[in-house]
Amino acid sequence: MQTATATDAFRLGHAADADWETLTDSCLEQFGDVPADANLGFIYVTDLLDDDLPLIADRFRERTGVEHWTGTIGLGVMVGGQEYFGRPAIVAMAGALPANGFRILPTIDKPGEALPDDVTEWIGAEEAVFGVVHADPRNAYVADILNSISDDTDAFLVGGLTASRGRHTQIADRLTEGGVSGVLFSATVPATCGLSQGCTPLSDIHEVSRAKDNILIELDGRPALDVFKEDIGDVLARNLERAGGYIHAALPITGDDSGDYLVRNVVGIDPQEKLVAIGERVATGDRIMFVRRDGNAAAQDLDRMLNGVVARAGGSPRAALYYSCVARGPNLFGKNSEELKAVQTALGSDVPLVGFFANGEISRNRLYGYTGVLTILG
Repeated sequence: MQTATATDAFRLGHAADADWETLTDSCLEQFGDVPADANLGFIYVTDLLDDDLPLIADRFRERTGVEHWTGTIGLGVMVGGQEYFGRPAIVAMAGALPANGFRILPTIDKPGEALPDDVTEWIGAEEAVFGVVHADPRNAYVADILNSISDDTDAFLVGGLTASRGRHTQIADRLTEGGVSGVLFSATVPATCGLSQGCTPLSDIHEVSRAKDNILIELDGRPALDVFKEDIGDVLARNLERAGGYIHAALPITGDDSGDYLVRNVVGIDPQEKLVAIGERVATGDRIMFVRRDGNAAAQDLDRMLNGVVARAGGSPRAALYYSCVARGPNLFGKNSEELKAVQTALGSDVPLVGFFANGEISRNRLYGYTGVLTILG
């Protein structure tokens, strides 16, 4: 059990290594006296508590009097400078926001599905500026659903995909699953967001000369595998199995001058036909490069992102949310919560911070991988 910091505006609790009732009660005890005007909370649990999430959410709602909650399940959860992996754990945060400053977004499970009338009316009156969303990775249309929500709201969406070896439950006031849900915020809730990549480019950007579905046939007019081998170097090229999970494809974002890119897995290689398959559909004329997972470069980019976001946020943050890839955390930065310690240090020890390790991250309304996404609530 551990005790977390609370501020006048937000209450924070976290606990691990016990049954759901003990963990929930510990978090609630850390909350202390919840402000009477507290109206929004976040709950994240590890997947060892996936069956218990309905009971956990109900107890938080009943004991705090906070009406609106959102959250989901991760392979790991985070709070302050602490990461919990492979253990039953709960992290939770609740606070007071302007009563009309947010609306819970119920599950949207199909692209183009209309938003509920009350959400549409609220957007018309308040104008949604950004949203924190959770998505079900089993839904093949998540990227299209995010685009649809963005088109309907003009909101900047951040968040993560549920990561679980069991249930894929989300909280959007009620328990739900299967699509995208979360909470939308108006301009009365100031927010500053940042994205940190976890990979390093190995090459210049190539043009896709021939492709079929997710299979790269030719790059720059040459067999795709020949280009891939050149980019990754002789050592890995002689033993391509060693490249698995270490080398990835990256798709530069069209029209973005920041150098941003979407990382996708290399899912197959055909040495005879010299083909490379990746985890994304591609077409002739697309741009692509190859990248490697790199702990040192990821740490440097995390520092860059943190410095930029904290500077842009200014003032004294009220709370923060962080979503990181399951391949980051102890798998990339180290087993002593180094990633979260860096985030909390940059924010300041008194800023409440919660989040989870996701099966994919959401930033700028797009699906990312191997990234860390930070949102500061001002």
